[in-house]
Parts: sequence; C-alpha cells; structure tokens
Amino acid sequence: MASSNAAAAHRRRATGPAPSLTGPASDVHPVLRRTTAPPAALDLLAQARAGLDEAAVLETPNERYATAHLAALRTAAAVLAARGRPETNPRRRARIRSAWEVLPEIAPELTEWSALFAAGARRRARAEAGIQGAASRRDADDLIRDVAMFVRIVERLLVLQPVLPQARQDAG
Repeated sequence: MASSNAAAAHRRRATGPAPSLTGPASDVHPVLRRTTAPPAALDLLAQARAGLDEAAVLETPNERYATAHLAALRTAAAVLAARGRPETNPRRRARIRSAWEVLPEIAPELTEWSALFAAGARRRARAEAGIQGAASRRDADDLIRDVAMFVRIVERLLVLQPVLPQARQDAG
C-alpha cells in the first residue's frame, strides 16, 4: 500500500498539479466557443445572399452576371467588415484599392477566390454597361455557382468561427 501511494505521489509531481477552478488559467484546457461576426458583416452577408437569389431568377445573362458578381463583392465586404482594420499609414491610404486586392491581406485563405472574382470585374463592368454579349448564359451560371460556394465558405468562416476564450479577452 505504501509503495502504491509513493508511486501515485511521484506521478503527481512528474506531471504537475491537476487543474483546478482556483488555479491559473493555463492549467485549464481552453474550450472552443462559437461567435458571430459583427452586425455590419452579417448584414452584408444577408444582402449577398439576397443578391444571389435575385441573380438566379433574372432573365438576361448580363443582369445575372452583374448581380451575382455584386453578391460576391458584398461577401468580400463582409469579410473586410469583420476582420479589416483601418490603414494607419498615410502613404498606403492614398491609393484606393479594390476589395479583391485587400481581401488576400485580411483573409489569406480566400486568395484564390479573390483572384477569381477580380478576373471577372471587367466583365461585370461591361455587363452593367449593357454591352451585348458581355456575359453568356454559361458565364452567368458558372458565376452564380461560384458565388454561392463563396458565400457559404464566408458564412462558415465568419459566423461559425471558433474562438478561444483567451483570444476573445485579448481582442476586447
């Protein structure tokens, strides 16, 4: 009996004390909690979803393409609203940049999506200008599918993103 008590005491010393409610926070395994994005980001996501729904029922390919691309832009704006910080360097603030240029800096995991939608910006401008054949039916269909996927990814990224309790305290 004495040897088993000695062995148990040795194991406790070797691994350190058990976590307690009154001990330091580093002793407690962090529990992931779900958080939501700021209201402005959630509003932009709702507008993007509504725009995507509208694009799906429009008749002309140009209108469908332009409306879907605008939904993608609103989705990117939601990410920027949730994660972006105002630029403090006056030299960098002087040049206006598109959301597609800024998005990879704020959310590197969305870089490929940013490149995809940046490549369609000129087509969107032509479609909005009413230039005949700026976007085909297939272009519009493909873009609507891509934007739907992008919206779902960003919704998961912003709305359901796990946050460690310590990170939340540091941010506040």
